[in-house]
Amino acid sequence: MGRAKIPRKSTNIDMTAMCDVAFLLLSFFILATKTKPPEAVAVIPPSFVSTKVAKEDAILVTLTKEGKVFLLLGDKTHKNAILDDINTTRALGLSAAEMTKLKKMEFIGVPFSQLKSLLDLSVPLEPAKMPGIPCLDSTNNELTDWIRSVSNAYKGESMDNLNLLVKGDNAAKYPAFKSIKESFKKNEIFKFKVVTNSEPPPPGSELANEAFKKK
Repeated sequence: MGRAKIPRKSTNIDMTAMCDVAFLLLSFFILATKTKPPEAVAVIPPSFVSTKVAKEDAILVTLTKEGKVFLLLGDKTHKNAILDDINTTRALGLSAAEMTKLKKMEFIGVPFSQLKSLLDLSVPLEPAKMPGIPCLDSTNNELTDWIRSVSNAYKGESMDNLNLLVKGDNAAKYPAFKSIKESFKKNEIFKFKVVTNSEPPPPGSELANEAFKKK
C-alpha cells in the first residue's frame, strides 16, 4: 500500500509583533538620547602634554600640609641673580660671606628676619625644621617679594624660560595655595605648572575602557 502524502504548505511568519518591538525600541532610543548642547562660541580647548622639567632648571614652590612654603631657586646663574636682587630690594644687608653661604643653600624656607641667624649656624638647618616663607598673611606675604626677584632675574628673557612649578601636599588647605597664586598674580605671572602624581584611571571607568581599547 502506498504511503500517504502530507500536503505541503508555504511557510508564513507573522512579522507584526517584531515590527512593533523594533519601532518601540527605535522610539525609546530617539527619546532617551541626549543631543549635544549648543555652544555659545566655537573654542579650541587646550591640550594636555606630560612633560618632565629638570630640577636644576625649575623654580619650585613647595607647600606642605601644615601650610609651610619653601622655595627652590633653579639653576646657578638665575639663583645668584635672584639672591642678589632680594638682598638689594629688601635691604637685607647680607655680607659677601653670608651671600656665599646663602647661595649654597638648596631650599629657602625662613622669613627675612631669620635669614642672618640661619646663616650663622655652624650646621645647616634641615628644611623640615624651617618655619617656611610667610605667605598666608596678605599684609606680610614675603613670597611675593621672592617671586618679584625671580621675575627680575628673568627680565629680558622669554618667559618661556621660566619653569615655575608648584608642588603641594595632597592634604594642604586651599587658602595656602591661594596665597601662592596671589604672589604670582601680584607679579603678573599667570602661567605655572602644578606637580602631581600620575595614577591609572579607576577600573571599569570610561577612561579606563578607552585606554584599554587603544592598546
